[in-house]
Amino acid sequence: MIITGERRPPTVPYVDLALQHAQIKDELLEAIARVLDHGRFILGDEVSEFERRFAEFCGVTYAVGVNSGTDALILALKVIGVGEGDEVITTPNAFISCASSIALLGATPVFVDVRDDYNIDPGLIQKAITRRTRAILVVHLTGRPADMDSILYIARSHDIEVIEDCAQGVGAEYRNRRVGAWGAVGCFSLHPLKTLSACGDGGIVTTDDKDVFERLGVLRNIGLRHRDECIRWATNTRLDTMQAACLLVKLRYLNQWTEKRRANAAYYQSRLSGIPQVKVPADRSYERAVYHTFIIQAEDRAGLQAYLSTRGVETAVHYPVPIHLQPVAFPLGYRRGSFPVAESQADHILSLPVFPELDPGQLEYVADCIRDFYQKKGA
Repeated sequence: MIITGERRPPTVPYVDLALQHAQIKDELLEAIARVLDHGRFILGDEVSEFERRFAEFCGVTYAVGVNSGTDALILALKVIGVGEGDEVITTPNAFISCASSIALLGATPVFVDVRDDYNIDPGLIQKAITRRTRAILVVHLTGRPADMDSILYIARSHDIEVIEDCAQGVGAEYRNRRVGAWGAVGCFSLHPLKTLSACGDGGIVTTDDKDVFERLGVLRNIGLRHRDECIRWATNTRLDTMQAACLLVKLRYLNQWTEKRRANAAYYQSRLSGIPQVKVPADRSYERAVYHTFIIQAEDRAGLQAYLSTRGVETAVHYPVPIHLQPVAFPLGYRRGSFPVAESQADHILSLPVFPELDPGQLEYVADCIRDFYQKKGA
């Protein structure tokens, strides 16, 4: 494709939820109508059915639907006993809710730098462990699985729990096993921008531990064992029946959508890997990434993003300011330079459109625009 100043460039949005929903609108409306007809809006049959099917999808025994991915993290941490005075190891380059969930329970987030795949560097975990360490919160960022063998070996050696933040990783696999099935608890966001998304907010927690499953069911439902008996002080964070009904529809398409994301990612990899100023991600032999985001590291990131914007290509930065440099985290004592890999990545990362409904012409146009930008810079 030749880019010229004369022709009108196509518009390439970063994401297009309306397009996704247009293709399955009739099925969604039928699912919603069934809920309206039976009227069981709270913990209706659709919730338990979605939980069953999602657990099966992840290869675990149990799943518990909650109101959001953040609530999933909070409940997971709470159910393994994290509380006042504890420490939880995690990474500084994830979304703020990871650290917030730890802090809201009175514990302290302890950050560890990341590797080139944006996931926690197992080689740095050991020296972050103290007598107060209760858990490692592993984030499968961008939809690429973290190095779970190494992480679990360290955790078991120190008798600490592993919780997986799978918000961006639904369906991702590490050594032929899906994320959410490795740690004591797996936490998923079903936010509209996630790979599997509700038509609103939602989250779900996975586990193989029956006791954990039962306690999660109580914690998400105001501490109720049943309608007339409350056994815990707890919050209300139930997954709505209406959202579960929509998610059951979308779950049928998840593998198809994931394969399209992976195909889009493969196209970018083939077209952009030869540009010296751009670093593209690539699966390792033992992992299967789902590319919730397709993130490149680019020289002159700001210039490239502005150039793409003028040509109708919408991009994003996930995330421009690491958590340890956010004002809320200043009391933790970290400063710029504390985590050089995460900080360098934050200065260079750019998320390209990768959603399943992109057509080949749009993908080609995005790649051509990026090539055009660096050719002009080098001219």
